This record gives sequence, C-alpha cells and structure tokens, in this order.
Amino acid sequence: MADAKVSLQDIAGRLGVSVKTVSGALHGDGSIRMSADTRERIRALANELGYVPNLVARGMRRGVMPIIGIVADGLITQPFGTEIMRAFDNSMRADGLSVIVTSTGSGRPVAASIAELQRLMPQAIAYATMYHQVVDLPPEARDAIRLMINCRDAEDVIPSLVPAEREAGATITRHLIASGRRRIAFINLPGLLAGELRADGFRDAHAAAGLAVDETLMRPATRGTYSGQARSLVFEHVAELFGGAAARPDAILCGNDRVALEVYGALRRHDLAIPRDVAVASFDNQVEIAARLDPPLTTMALPHRAMGRRAAEILAGHEAPAGSIEEIPFRFVERASV
Repeated sequence: MADAKVSLQDIAGRLGVSVKTVSGALHGDGSIRMSADTRERIRALANELGYVPNLVARGMRRGVMPIIGIVADGLITQPFGTEIMRAFDNSMRADGLSVIVTSTGSGRPVAASIAELQRLMPQAIAYATMYHQVVDLPPEARDAIRLMINCRDAEDVIPSLVPAEREAGATITRHLIASGRRRIAFINLPGLLAGELRADGFRDAHAAAGLAVDETLMRPATRGTYSGQARSLVFEHVAELFGGAAARPDAILCGNDRVALEVYGALRRHDLAIPRDVAVASFDNQVEIAARLDPPLTTMALPHRAMGRRAAEILAGHEAPAGSIEEIPFRFVERASV
C-alpha cells in the first residue's frame, strides 16, 4: 500500500538530489533548473511511493492557501442561490481549490466577514448576493474583493457578473409578440432592480416591433417592494383587467414564477383558459412551479449555474472578466402556456 506520509526528503534521499529540486519538479516551480530526465524520475518515484503534497505547508510557505472565499449576502438560504454555489464549488474542485463561505447581513458588517476569510489566506475573495442588486461596499472591502456575483459594486470598481435582465425581458416579450399577442399586461416585481431592467426589455421589444406599450397594463405584483411578506395585488389586477368592458389583455407577463402561479389561479376564477384566451409567461424557471402548472409555464431560466461556472473560471485564473460588468444570459424555456 502506498505510504501517504512520504515526504520530499524521502524522495530526495532515494534519488540523491536536493529537497529544493524535488519540490520544483512536483510543484511546478519553473525557476529551479533541472533536466527533463531528473524531473521525470522525481515524478515517477513520487507516484510509486504515493506522495501526497502537504497543501497546508505549501500554502504557508507561499502565503496563500488553495481556497476561494465567498462573502454571501443571504445567498445560501435561497433555492436559486444554492445553484450558484453548487456550480461554483464543482468547478473549483476540478481545479483543486476549496470554497469557504461566510455570511454577512443581519447586522454583521461586511468587513468582519472579509477579515474572517482573510485569516484563512484565500487566493481570492468574492461577494455574492441572493438576488440581483447594487451593493454599496465600504472602501476597505473593495480592496479585498476580486469579483461580485449576482450583484455589482455601486462604484463599478470591482468586476461583476450579473444576469442579463433587460435582454431576458426583451426575449420573452418578443416570443409573446411572435405568437400573435398584442395587448400584453406585465405584472412586475416592484422595487427590485431585476423588475426595472426586465420592464426596460419589455419596452425594447415593443419598440422593435413597432408597437406602443399600454402603460395601464403594467402593474405591480405587490403593495410596496416585492417580497414574501408584501401583500399580493395579483387577484385585484386580474379582476380589473378581465372583469370590465374594456379591451382585455391577450397575454400576461409575470415578474416571476410565483406571480405566475397566482395569475393562473386568478384567471381560472374568471373561466379563462391558458393559452387559448390569454397567454402567460414568466421569469426564473423555478421548476417545482413552472413545470407543474397546468399548462406548464413558458419562462426565462435564471442563469445562476452559468454564473457560478463563470465565476469559477475567473477566480481560478483561467479567464479575465469580459468587462467591469459582465452580463450572463438567461435561458428561454418554452412550454405550453403561450
């Protein structure tokens, strides 16, 4: 059985070379000169003996550990946030890097979370949030954080990865227009950056098609900023839009799949069939909702897995960010609701 406690000294002694030479051969230090034959003999013996590098000792010597730190603002408590972390962690493991996550928020300063990670000597620190937002970081945090994930720095100093919200709004609206819908209501997410950008895309698609946006058909899903605690206005809006003599919408775009779930229920109260009487489309692709609705919901899938993989590429050093703000595209998921 291979001995997992084999040291550099053991290998050096067997081959009659210095420990520094063995370290250079096994750890890829190109500044240490040796012949290709010597390098190959060292690696072959290391494999034969089952040498396992001491990453802690190596990290201590270099002043950095094979760790990427994440300051998570609510991220690990949300279903979509875990998609970012799962893709990120899997990609990092392929590079031999470990991910350490610490949470901020609820009164805990960002600086305290960063200091906690810095004690572990990570190669890099990123900041990630549970939903797309602008984050006003203290100056000392900007110096420590290399990448923003699912958010952007208010000063646009730190490279950021964010969902391409505006393009997603345009894409799903173009699909509704291409299906023949012309009076499209939008029950959106008030008070959220994602909602604002998706509304911009909604207007872009109308303008590109030569259609005017009826602003009276754009409604907030909740009273006040959208959240799980805010009072829903969906049933009231549907009753007003479909209960009178005025021209009815022939499609409803929903701010997310949870809003769409309410819209389905409200439309059925008015004996309206989806998509025969009114098409419904949405954002997020929360599969436990979107795929199980009747009919299944056409929606734009949040790019959280792609965002996690892209963050890993950047922080592992494979690629530089495309710019100060890099937008990650949504994925269009066509089902039977349009």
